Parts: sequence; structure tokens; C-alpha cells
Amino acid sequence: MKALILVGGFGTRLRPLTLSIPKPCVQFCNKPLIIHQIEALAKVGVTSVILAVNYKPEAMESILKPWESQLGVEILYSQEEEPMGTAGPIKLAEKLIVKEGDSDNPFFVLNSDVIADFPFKDLLEFHKKHGKEGTIMVTTVSEPSKYGVVVYETNSGKIEKFVEKPTVYVGNKINAGIYIFNQSILNRIDLRPTSIENETFPAMAADSQLYCLELKGFWMDVGQPKDFLSGTCLYLNHLKTIQSEKLASGPGIIGPVLIDPTATIGNDCVIGPFVAIGSNCKIEDGVRLKRTTVLDGASIKRNAYVDNSIVGWNSSVGRWARLENVTVLGTDVTIADTLFVNGGMILPHKSIKTSVPEPTIIM
Repeated sequence: MKALILVGGFGTRLRPLTLSIPKPCVQFCNKPLIIHQIEALAKVGVTSVILAVNYKPEAMESILKPWESQLGVEILYSQEEEPMGTAGPIKLAEKLIVKEGDSDNPFFVLNSDVIADFPFKDLLEFHKKHGKEGTIMVTTVSEPSKYGVVVYETNSGKIEKFVEKPTVYVGNKINAGIYIFNQSILNRIDLRPTSIENETFPAMAADSQLYCLELKGFWMDVGQPKDFLSGTCLYLNHLKTIQSEKLASGPGIIGPVLIDPTATIGNDCVIGPFVAIGSNCKIEDGVRLKRTTVLDGASIKRNAYVDNSIVGWNSSVGRWARLENVTVLGTDVTIADTLFVNGGMILPHKSIKTSVPEPTIIM
């Protein structure tokens, strides 16, 4: 089987991290975000994954190449010359999707920003059972008026219509960005910039060819920093629920916490809950971390306090410094001792020598 992941553009919502590395390769809980998706796809028999990209394909390829042999999956690239929306890239990759003698196999399509308890096996079985052209996963939200709501027959899953940001209640299920299609969907899509949500899906629903399956586990679009941190909490909670051996334990650990084996942790630290610490990180004595991601090579010096923040690759947080309120440090940022950073978005290679008391972008 094959899968296509819609990688898209420049990752502007996740800056400053994506100024240094393509968004799908940003580490989410200690591995590239897109690898979480590819691992789950490989478990259901996907052997070829196509990345629909228009930004830094060479950088992406160099990072992801070692994973191909590890996962037993071929990773291919389909590059857009211009932004093609969410349906155009599927048509552009048609020659990679369709192979002679392989026309009966459905293929998965995913948005690259999504992290979930990917139920690809259930999705594949449901799709084959109803026998129509497409199946999308839907997830429950508490405030459906902010989204496009999927209206469908509860018993069968057949989609009736889509209602964009409804002013009256019509349901609380939204598109989760995880799909499976028969190859015949390619006949519906023109090779031009086009939206699968606004053009392709309504036409399929009108022809009674589109069904949905509710996603029961966790789900989050992690394409911006605050959601990246929320998604980390959901993922770590999932690891806790399944009693994963990957999680750290011991004195000063308030789980769930994920610590790379190459990281060093000082004495009298309190770490967690919801913390991920990457490779070759150095956490000195007396540090307090919670709801935070520390990316590879970063150092947190003695008695620093970091809450609800992302510390970028090879960055340094000084002694007694305090970071909070979705502060994000890009690559190689230095925060001097005793500073307070409140919601700062700090671009790569900056040295911060005065406190940042209000949320701001430092260029």
C-alpha cells in the first residue's frame, strides 16, 4: 500500500523552529513529527510514502533517509512548483500513486501537522466494508462553531454535508486530516490549485461516495507552538495509558516524562509532568521543568525554571532564568542568567541579555 502526506509550505505557524529545519522534521517527543505518522502507516502494510512538498525537499530527504531502512518504507517526494492547495498535490503525485497492476489498492492521505493515536487498521477495514470512494476520519471538538462540521448518518457513517463554522448546532465532529481513498478519486481532481475540503469532498458527498469514521483516541493539529505543547501532553498521556517503557521514572520525575538516554540530568531537579528532553541535552542541578520540550543539544543551567515552553536545538538557558507562557527559542539561542522571558518568540542565534516581560518576537 501507499500513502501521501501533505507537507505543504513554509511552516510559518511553527516559527522560529522552522527557520532551521522543515516542519515535518521538527522533533516531536524525540523523533521527527512525520516519523510518528510513517511508523503507524508501516504497521498496516504501507511500503511507500509520498511527501507532497514545496519547501526544502533536500533538507527533508537528508534527515529522513536513515529512517527508510529502519522502518522498511520507501520515502518519495513530489514537489510543487506553486502552492497547489490540499487536492492539487494529490493529482500532481498521480504517477507515484498509480502503478500498473495496482489500481485496486486504496491509499492513505494525511495532513503532516496531525498527531494522533493513528487507527489506520480500523480505517482500512471500514473503508473496504462500505466499498465507496473515500473515507475520512472525524474527531470531536467542544466548540464546533470554530470549524467546518461534518454532518453524517450516525449508523452508516455516510456523509451528508459539510457546514462551515455553523451558527446553530449541527454536530460536533470535524475533519481530522486523515483519509483513505480509492484511486478513482484522482479522476475527480484537476491539476491546479484546489481544495479537497471545499471542492472534492462536497462533490463526493453529493454522489454518496464519502463516508467517515470517528477517531476515538487522542488527536491534535500541532502546527503552532501552543498546540505543539498540547499535543505533547496528549501523546505522553497516551504512552502513560499503554504503560510504555519509553517513559522515564525515578527521583524528581513527575510523569509522564520522556528523556533521551544520552541526556544528562543533575541533582535535585524536578521534571514533569509533560516534558520531553532530547538527545545530548544537559540539565544542571536544581532545574524545574514542566509542560516543556527541550530539543537536542540544549542546556538548562542551575536552578532555571521552564514552564510551557520549547527550548530549541543547542540553545542555553542561564542560571535562575525563568521561561514561561509559550516561550519558544529557535536554534542556538542564549538566555543570560536570572532573566525572565514571558511568551518570547526568539529567532535563531540570538543572545538575550535583558528580560522579556511581555510576549513578543525578537528578531
